[in-house]
Amino acid sequence: MKYTSTRGDRTERGFSDILLEGLAPDGGLYLPTQYPKVDAATLAKWRTLPYHELAFEILSLFIDDVPPADLKRLVTRTYTSEVFGTKEITPLKPLEDGLKLEALSNGPTLAFKDMAMQLLGNLFEYELGRRGESLNILGATSGDTGSAAEYAMRGKKGVNVFMLSPHGRMSAFQQAQMFSLQDPNIHNIAVEGVFDDCQDIVKAVSNDLAFKRRHKIGTVNSINWARLLAQVVYYFAGYFQATQSNDEVVSFAVPSGNFGNICAGHVARSMGLPIKRLVLATNENDVLDEFFKTGTYRVRGSAETHETSSPSMDISKASNFERFVFDLLGRDGARTKQLFKTDVEDHGSFTLSAEEFKRIQNYGFVSGRSTHADRLATIRDTWQRFGVMIDTHTADGLKVAREHAEPGVPMIVLETALPAKFADTIVEAIGRQPDRPAATVGIEQLPKRFQVMRVDAEAVKAFIAENA
Repeated sequence: MKYTSTRGDRTERGFSDILLEGLAPDGGLYLPTQYPKVDAATLAKWRTLPYHELAFEILSLFIDDVPPADLKRLVTRTYTSEVFGTKEITPLKPLEDGLKLEALSNGPTLAFKDMAMQLLGNLFEYELGRRGESLNILGATSGDTGSAAEYAMRGKKGVNVFMLSPHGRMSAFQQAQMFSLQDPNIHNIAVEGVFDDCQDIVKAVSNDLAFKRRHKIGTVNSINWARLLAQVVYYFAGYFQATQSNDEVVSFAVPSGNFGNICAGHVARSMGLPIKRLVLATNENDVLDEFFKTGTYRVRGSAETHETSSPSMDISKASNFERFVFDLLGRDGARTKQLFKTDVEDHGSFTLSAEEFKRIQNYGFVSGRSTHADRLATIRDTWQRFGVMIDTHTADGLKVAREHAEPGVPMIVLETALPAKFADTIVEAIGRQPDRPAATVGIEQLPKRFQVMRVDAEAVKAFIAENA
């Protein structure tokens, strides 16, 4: 399996090369040259596999430059009940008839990002050890990616982490998870801006090829294909739990800000998993909802990016979206580059032609928007009717899922975090504190270690050079 850029660079690279590289040299994102297809016989064979074996089968289709025995060992070590709380790893929680939550947040940082990041940490350590190299990971987070990456990479040989986050815009719990880490290979940078500013800095540093090579810069954001690939697995796992046979179809509802989580669903559907609809849910930062309704992708600036009670989705420039648009445009790298490099980076928006927009219906996407009032109502209703407590982002997904539910088609809502991470809004909705895992009690009172910096890619580069 080889990988090329969404922006037209046709140089083919292997998985292990792009694992450590992040962005392609032309500024595009890596995708496989084709998606492997899965037939009914393969689905039948996979249906009864435990999660780690299913993950190995799926990852093996995309990774052929790691010996199978090594890949199996890494995957088996990652997906254990000790790390993720249950032998199913991603169990389904039934709500009303035909509607289920897929629990993705039982890992060490209580967010779905652990599902991929725990594997990424093991893959990085393995590949760097195989090459005798080191890596400086540069990432941006709106809340959950950062802690998941840091917990996965802390103590890993040959790895330093530099994680940017928007200063003062995460929940107190999210800040504490990251900033309380004292490991010498973990560096937190609080940027005086919004998440999109952090993400822009990561891209600016990654696009400085001389600096990137000199300091061996890699990424763990979902622009890294390996992370997105690991997320494909739980779509298959959810499908098998929700259905009895491979003749059935399901829909998935996904809270989305950066488009990585739902892009994994797009990949699973492209492989042949019987997904009818991919239901994209945004909060008040509704760039993606606007696109799927109108064909216009209009990036907002910092002043137009709302600070909401589902802060991990307070994003107005979806870094993974380019992968889907590349597929939508028939894998036309020149057209993709024209839209994203010229329009998005310079002017902030583009509009598809009528013919291009019409193609969206072939990919199963629909979308909707949720507000703070919607979140409160959905959290309260889910608690009162089912005794199930959900976080704010999952509430966004559940609200929009109900708008697109169809009789006879199971709807699986991807749970994205545990409610303990957003206690203030849970208290506002239901009048009580969410339960916490014992290891997180009092985390906000721990000593914090972080650096506040202005929005300045050069300052970040200087900090990396000094601390790498």
